[in-house]
Amino acid sequence: MTYPPPPAGQDPYSSQPDPYAPPPPANPYATPPSYGSPAVPGSPVTPPASGPPMSVPPVAPQSGQPYGDPYKTGDPYAATPQPYGQQPYGQQPPYGGYPPARPQNSMALVALILSLVGLMTWITAPIGAILGHSAMKQIRQTGEDGEGMAKAAIIVGWIITGLGIIGCLCAFGLPFLALIGVSGASTSY
Repeated sequence: MTYPPPPAGQDPYSSQPDPYAPPPPANPYATPPSYGSPAVPGSPVTPPASGPPMSVPPVAPQSGQPYGDPYKTGDPYAATPQPYGQQPYGQQPPYGGYPPARPQNSMALVALILSLVGLMTWITAPIGAILGHSAMKQIRQTGEDGEGMAKAAIIVGWIITGLGIIGCLCAFGLPFLALIGVSGASTSY
């Protein structure tokens, strides 16, 4: 056996109406209320109550001031004062924002690249270190950015150059010294 659903706004488990339930939906087929005059047949909108038509009277310009604006003078291109300290359009305020970025020194970037390539090819490391010194000189004269890259190029370039020199001495110098030592030890008087 099935029971019909409870009326809207009533708890299904109680006979009392639910105080927190939303109000029942309005009937969409109800007739709209009348506003004092009969509706035009075929029109869903009723006209407003009769009375004088609403209009805004025009503002008469004052003498010497075009368009009635008290801030404007005879010059139509004069800027009007901005209320509450606002800046006119297109001008930067004297505070806030970021300063423009300084240009990057390209020699510092090239020096760092050559110093890092020197990890693989050893010969470009001293070139990168020397270019790093030149880039530092340019940066001090022009005020460009890139001082960190130039310092990194100098440090990396000279470290790799030093390791390369030590490696060459170990690879070619020790066998040469050993060869001299062996040849000197083989001769006996």
